Amino acid sequence: MSNIDFSKLRSIIEINSWTKNKEGVDRNGEIFAYWMEALDYKLTRYEREEIGNHIHLTSERKEGKKLLLLGHLDTVFPPDTFEYFTEDEEWIYGPGVCDMKGGNYVALQALRNVHEKFGNIHNIDFLLVSDEETGSDDSKHLSAKLAKEYDYCMVFEAAGVHDEVVIGRKGVGTFFIDIEGVAAHAGNHYTSGADANLEAAHKLTQLVALTNLEKETTVNVGKISGGIGANTISPKAQLTFELRYTNTDERDRVLKAVDEIVAHSHVDGTESILSGGIQRDVMQPSPEQQKFIDSINRLCNIKLPTEKRGGVSDANIISSQGVATLDGWGPYGDGDHTVHERASKKSFGERIGLVTEIFEHFLEGKI
Repeated sequence: MSNIDFSKLRSIIEINSWTKNKEGVDRNGEIFAYWMEALDYKLTRYEREEIGNHIHLTSERKEGKKLLLLGHLDTVFPPDTFEYFTEDEEWIYGPGVCDMKGGNYVALQALRNVHEKFGNIHNIDFLLVSDEETGSDDSKHLSAKLAKEYDYCMVFEAAGVHDEVVIGRKGVGTFFIDIEGVAAHAGNHYTSGADANLEAAHKLTQLVALTNLEKETTVNVGKISGGIGANTISPKAQLTFELRYTNTDERDRVLKAVDEIVAHSHVDGTESILSGGIQRDVMQPSPEQQKFIDSINRLCNIKLPTEKRGGVSDANIISSQGVATLDGWGPYGDGDHTVHERASKKSFGERIGLVTEIFEHFLEGKI
């Protein structure tokens, strides 16, 4: 681990990079850009007014395959909640040490290693977005557009507990059904009303019934609101629900069924409107991804452990564009999204070593 300077990592961990703290996110990005420019990278800054800027760092272009490294600059912690860095013999602690300033740092250190060995880097670029922790609602369009330029993508979210890389992530969508009914006095004019709450109850049971646990598809109605009071037939209701799925066939099945549920009213006089949509599409294993894994295993003389995760990341966005994508190249850690977030020092060393070796083989044209 002699090539790991945790004091440099500490300097960005202690910058508050909450997604809504544009100033802090931009400081983090500018420091990373400065470090990358020392490796002859060129910076393209995608300016944003209300969130941090996205940055795309590009190396020299040559003939051959193109590799995208992907990370995010933001964390989930508002100012004055969790802003300190500490360490002991085995762990470092702080906001983003594994999710994912630490992961970004693994990529940076590996790039420094190959730059020192070869004197230059080509066809390996780094995209750092600013809004991953809030769903990448802005950056997903940029990520999808840029993805088309690349053959491979390595995403530096945290490794699995046994150093697994991620080959699959569920797709996720968040939706809202707004139901309009007709208000009426529940005592004097009960039959004159159209109960939006009752319509919501019918729709809730239909939505939940779309869940198929055998195929790992879940539909969760996580929030219900509606009505005025006990003596009034409800004129309005809203359902908020989430869809998670492991393949595009299940996505299409559920989306078609949702449209039918919204279009059909059980309670006469009610009307429903659907909004929301797919936030990040599914990351599915693919033959191209398997070839990527096979190359790494052969060239690095290892058997790379793999896993699938129910949670999403920006790997979903790149993978859905047909790019051979592997996630989980950051260090192993736990406690992410809590004040107990930590990352393993040993894992940092192991990850930097493996990623350096992969970059070397890539620059030699073997991957």
